[in-house]
Amino acid sequence: MRQIGGGAVVTMQLFVAGFSLALALGTVIGIITLSRNVVIQAVWRVYSSIIMGVPSLLVIFLLYYGGSAILTGLFGMSRSIDVTPFGAGLTALTIVYAAYVAELLHGAVRNLPKGQFEACAALNLSAFRAWRHVILPQVARLAFPGLVNIWLIVLKDTPLVSLAGLNDLVANAKIAAGATNEPFVFFIAASLFFIVFSALTMPLAARIEVRFNRGLARVNT
Repeated sequence: MRQIGGGAVVTMQLFVAGFSLALALGTVIGIITLSRNVVIQAVWRVYSSIIMGVPSLLVIFLLYYGGSAILTGLFGMSRSIDVTPFGAGLTALTIVYAAYVAELLHGAVRNLPKGQFEACAALNLSAFRAWRHVILPQVARLAFPGLVNIWLIVLKDTPLVSLAGLNDLVANAKIAAGATNEPFVFFIAASLFFIVFSALTMPLAARIEVRFNRGLARVNT
């Protein structure tokens, strides 16, 4: 079971880092895509269409097996750059799910009443203060259920990186199952990890959502 524990640590590291980077990058992209600039809108449509249309596993394989050539070509280096399974998986999860986060936040901002922006302008708030104190808190409330779904999907997609050679929870469970000839025990143990983590996530997410809606409920009473 020590091997299973070590694999679980790798899975959590990849999952937390991947979701955090996807959230950060997706937030930036989501804000940028609010621009009415034709070029920005065209680039966003191409990016989102490609990323959302290609399976995550293919992106992982592309970055793992072709990442060295891509990086060498971009930086013009004479020596090849080694791409690790963890690095390829982390980059793939970030790129793929940043597009989903950006689309989610973009839609949340579009769904805000125009009066919110007009009120910020009437109060002469700077763009930074308006977004920090007025717009983003409301966007977070609207987008939170979707972000929870992305959180869980990223968790379930982390085992895909094992196909590129990462010794994560699923890969180590497979190795242990083959060595002991007890696949049922180790695959059930790996499944329980994901089930327990998801089960703990849902009540916590429900409490956070209630907290988001608490002020709104007071206004409606």
